[in-house]
Amino acid sequence: MSAAIIAFGAVSAMGEGASAVSAGVIGEPARVFVGRDEELAAAGLSRPFAARVTLEESTDDRATVLLSRALRGCLQELDQTSPGWRALRVGLAVGTSSGGMRTAERVFAACSRDGAPELTRDLAAGAFYFSPLLDAVRANGLEPSPATLVLGACAASTLAIGIGLRWLDEGACDLVLAGGFDAVSTFVAAGFETLRATTLCPPSRPFRVGRDGMSLGEGAAIVALRPSRLAPDAPAHVTGFGASSDAVHLTAPDRNGTGLAFAAKRALLESHITCPDLVSPHGSATPYSDAAEARALATAVPEVATDVVVHPFKAQVGHTLGASGALETLVCVDALVRGVLPAAAGRGEIDPDARVRLLDVTRAGSPRTALKLSAAFGGSNAALVVSRDRAAVADALPRRPVFLSAAVHATDLPRAADLAERLGWPIERVLRADPLTRRVLDAVALLVARDGSLSGARTGIVVGAAVATLETNASFFARIEERGARSAEPRKFPYTSPNAAAGDASAAFGLTGPSFAVGSGLHAGIEALAVATTLVAAGDADALVVTAVDQVGPTVARLGDVLGFKASSGVVALLVSSDPKVAVARVTCARSGIGAPPAGSPIACGHRALLPLLAASLPARLAASSPDFRHRDSPRAGACAWASVDLVPLQVARHGIDAASAGP
Repeated sequence: MSAAIIAFGAVSAMGEGASAVSAGVIGEPARVFVGRDEELAAAGLSRPFAARVTLEESTDDRATVLLSRALRGCLQELDQTSPGWRALRVGLAVGTSSGGMRTAERVFAACSRDGAPELTRDLAAGAFYFSPLLDAVRANGLEPSPATLVLGACAASTLAIGIGLRWLDEGACDLVLAGGFDAVSTFVAAGFETLRATTLCPPSRPFRVGRDGMSLGEGAAIVALRPSRLAPDAPAHVTGFGASSDAVHLTAPDRNGTGLAFAAKRALLESHITCPDLVSPHGSATPYSDAAEARALATAVPEVATDVVVHPFKAQVGHTLGASGALETLVCVDALVRGVLPAAAGRGEIDPDARVRLLDVTRAGSPRTALKLSAAFGGSNAALVVSRDRAAVADALPRRPVFLSAAVHATDLPRAADLAERLGWPIERVLRADPLTRRVLDAVALLVARDGSLSGARTGIVVGAAVATLETNASFFARIEERGARSAEPRKFPYTSPNAAAGDASAAFGLTGPSFAVGSGLHAGIEALAVATTLVAAGDADALVVTAVDQVGPTVARLGDVLGFKASSGVVALLVSSDPKVAVARVTCARSGIGAPPAGSPIACGHRALLPLLAASLPARLAASSPDFRHRDSPRAGACAWASVDLVPLQVARHGIDAASAGP
């Protein structure tokens, strides 16, 4: 099924609305908005370059402001073009890499001081990855269902749009708002610099000889999607989606680009397209990533070196992380609608090992289709196809039943030596991983021991991370605060991404299907199950490991004290698949949303929200609504993220067990 893009809102260093995602002016070179950033320079970074969005002074988190502006712009366009849209069932899929990181920096600093006198309720509430999402949704009066926050690092918003496409296909909602956001922070900039991934001399030079990395950028983009059959005259349509994992390394790409090529070919196959007219690459301008991406493109689109124009937008507005996939998709839409072939920023000879077709100036043309690629920490890959025409396929893909076949639960942190032996890894590699990742690796190993091999091109992993990597992030930030941004620890930075656990598990167990994390609230474990069920039913994977994991230390405990929730460390891992042979239950409905919780609903925090499913071999019904946190002295009190799951046990009569009595 294809989805029509009927409205959008966007913010980048180029501007707001259509100007934020312009594909350029015919006859002119690409405009570059990267410059010296005073905040990063003041922090002592040696490569302090970024592309900032111009914002009015605000006490709100920058990420929240960016997302709110993009969301508001999309809703205003919807009000003008589709005035009855608020009566529809609205879904929301948004991606981010760093969430509320700028506020989290202030929280980490406050928590490091005795008594944390500065840690107010409002400040604490803004520290989570999901904080900007919930604030933006509330500010715009939405109560979307289904809803998810994809914590898929730099592939997050591409994955989010793909998930939204699948929701429309399965009839879960009538309209989807999908996209992503991220703001520049010292925390993130220090991490990328310590990995030597940022350029010394902007603009970055994707695919060219001598490229030395990217510059960060910030922005947000939201697209409104409707089934194409209901909006056949829309200016552009999303006609294909593919997702995969390299399953090779946490930060280094598969040198052959195999996983990215697989995702691209899946998206093209779904679109019934063999060769797009335009490619929007990941284009991070790092030596190995660009070379691997060029090989992936040569596999998926052999004409890419000579006939297909490649447009690396990150060189113009910086790497906007979780927003990049959505922003770059909209640039493709602009190129298709206006009939232009956009110029590539940067100068220099094209690298023979990363050979693609780049234009020096924007040209007139007649492109009809574009391929968007994204790659991320953890080896996560995603691809979209956008077209001027709706896909010439049936209105809906066949849906497959989804089954639950295994489940494990662990509370103890595994010993490094035991985990290394179980994985066949050097103990040094295990010791580099943060505790949250070790918990996921241990749980998947237990699942393998119970259920056999999980490897295969069609098996992946979705991690539900309620409090995500906040403890790891606090530790990483403490070193920056003590020694300065240039002393950030390069081995720890990758594990500040919630996507790291999925990436290491993919590499350890050969999971080359979709891999990423989600977490729009403290119900993230059920949210992960809901997203995994959608992807398996749509055929994006034959099986997905679902893990709900929490790592609780002094920072999360302090946040819980201030905000009124109690989290505990632990992990639950489930296997969902399309294979009924060893299944104990069928998943008939799995949903997450944002809105007012049902009266009397229990708080099931983090991995504990999935504990009732450990008894899935018994007749069970879980309908657990899980508030994340409540501002008890705020007009926003009562709004929360929630989720529910219905299971039909196999070969036994069905009768209900209430979540309040079956909960942890």
